Amino acid sequence: MAGRRALHFVFKVGDRNTTAKFYRDILGMKVLRHEEFEEGCKASCNGPYDGRWSKTMVGYGPEDNHFVVELTYNYGLSTYKLGNDFLGLTIKSKTAIENAKKHNWPMTEDETGRYMTQAPGGYKFYLLNEEQPSTDPVQKVTLASSDLQKSVDYWSTLCGMKLYSNNGKMATLGYGDSQCKLELQDVASKVDHATAFGRIAFSCPRTQLPDIEGAMKSEGQTILTPLVSLDTPGKATVEVVILADPDGHEICFVGDEAFRELSQVDPKSDQLLSDAMAADKSDEWFAKHNKQKASA
Repeated sequence: MAGRRALHFVFKVGDRNTTAKFYRDILGMKVLRHEEFEEGCKASCNGPYDGRWSKTMVGYGPEDNHFVVELTYNYGLSTYKLGNDFLGLTIKSKTAIENAKKHNWPMTEDETGRYMTQAPGGYKFYLLNEEQPSTDPVQKVTLASSDLQKSVDYWSTLCGMKLYSNNGKMATLGYGDSQCKLELQDVASKVDHATAFGRIAFSCPRTQLPDIEGAMKSEGQTILTPLVSLDTPGKATVEVVILADPDGHEICFVGDEAFRELSQVDPKSDQLLSDAMAADKSDEWFAKHNKQKASA
């Protein structure tokens, strides 16, 4: 579909310090933006939580031409329960493998020479032992499907994605040859999102948002959040529609024009994240009072 881009995947994190180390020191990503919010997002970007939270965007380059990761941190929550919904994010980076070995970060190698490692929280990352390209090293996001053909029909027909391959057990789709792909893997069982469920985001021309919502409504598909405007203090306001595919995977479509303005790299973002982590004394408070943070 013309004008559509794969943007990012959202992970909920309970330990910002260790998480920051993983993305900075192991994967070699850079902090692109960091934003703090006093109340929950109108589109549930941080999950079904109303309190204070933060959003940190990390990646290998600007969001205009890289698929990145959104880390959402809900103050006071330490852990989230994993389901079988998110199956991995694949990155082409020999450097990340070398970093993991240098820092003794746990990895396992399979028979193809691919390495599997986990981010804090248990999210799986697959590292390909190849030179990191000058373009985007992030190759694909893999999500579970309980009915592969039904999922393919949804993503290709209703979301307008190009189908690159489908062998009956796994299908690959995308909005462009050079973009990060969506891989759907048939798990032959119900998809469980538990509480750690994420969200995949795409942009489209703003004028397409009402059409996307209308098409989903006419087909009886799930619309989690109808077209709504989201404010970020001191930055651009964006419009989004939040959907769910047949297996309940959350999908965000955001107007591209405003998002490009919102997503400009902030040169102060790395320091903003470090300052926020230093100011967050919640772990010390809970330890001092012999209590544990809540688990979602």
